[in-house]
Amino acid sequence: MLRSVGNQPLPVHEGSADDRELQLLRRVARQDREAFKELYFIYHRRLLRFVMRMTSRQDLAEEVLNDTMWIVWKKAGEFRAASQVSTWILGIAYRQTLSTSRRTQFNALAVEPEELDVASADDMQLQTETREWLDQGLAQLPLEQRMVMELTYFLGHSCEEIANIMDCPVNTVKTRMFHARRKLRTGLAKLAGTATDARTE
Repeated sequence: MLRSVGNQPLPVHEGSADDRELQLLRRVARQDREAFKELYFIYHRRLLRFVMRMTSRQDLAEEVLNDTMWIVWKKAGEFRAASQVSTWILGIAYRQTLSTSRRTQFNALAVEPEELDVASADDMQLQTETREWLDQGLAQLPLEQRMVMELTYFLGHSCEEIANIMDCPVNTVKTRMFHARRKLRTGLAKLAGTATDARTE
């Protein structure tokens, strides 16, 4: 089976997760409710965790999730397989999150502690402080820069995939990542210095 990206065919292996999702999306485009239920089940947890990285409010995360899947239901027929189904759906979720963010002015960051990629430490207090610093550092970034970091380091997307999700050039993704890393380094250094000063008082 081949999908096209521009003028270039892109192979999709039969039986792969993306091929299954593509078939489901095509059925959704024909208003197949059972296919939509299956697609919703596949993406519910993934999208909820994605949005919960930007807001600690469960109600807003659920709202974004439902709005996203409603758009998937209405616009499934517009999908042209220029990217993976997951990239297309995450792009919708990202835009819905931005819209909800502007409307409700939420700016909280919620990261599940067990998912943080931090160095292991015997000192549980140090480990807890490290997680708190990372949370605080990410929360201080502009939303677009924060999302680049989240999509890269927590969700494992490439710059090209992030560009599709965020609907911007790849160079914009790289620029946002550069500034985010620089701000995060500065912010974490300040947090670490403050914590050290507090312990020595």
